[in-house]
Amino acid sequence: MGFRALIVLVVSSLLWLCSWIVTPPAMALTQIQLLDVSYTDCPPEFAEGNVTSGTSDPANCFMITGKAKNPSSKTVYDADVFGRIYDASGEPVFQNRGRIGSIPEVPPGVSKFEVRVSVAANQPTPLKLEQFKASGFAGKVSPNIQ
Repeated sequence: MGFRALIVLVVSSLLWLCSWIVTPPAMALTQIQLLDVSYTDCPPEFAEGNVTSGTSDPANCFMITGKAKNPSSKTVYDADVFGRIYDASGEPVFQNRGRIGSIPEVPPGVSKFEVRVSVAANQPTPLKLEQFKASGFAGKVSPNIQ
């Protein structure tokens, strides 16, 4: 019984040591500052037949644009964009949702971005955009990115 316990201890110790050696590098989340955030109507080819999520209600299409400031020295991939959008009466456009969309690639430094959103046609404009930010990884996380 003592020999078997010794073998289990040695094998588990070797596995533990190998996990330190073979572990891939961790990819830290990179915070992206979004500047000069505004919106415009979508081009006609994007807006045609637009409906709200989960329904067949008509929707207006808008492009959220601005500048993304990546402070790291590496390109950030799949950066999730978060923010609050309110209609002209101060009502939230997206109930219980802070994620607006994503930016496929954000190179180091300052670059332009755009994210398409659909807003129910019955919500009055102008829209108010608040607390916009983004975050992503320095490595490709999604298996769909080539």
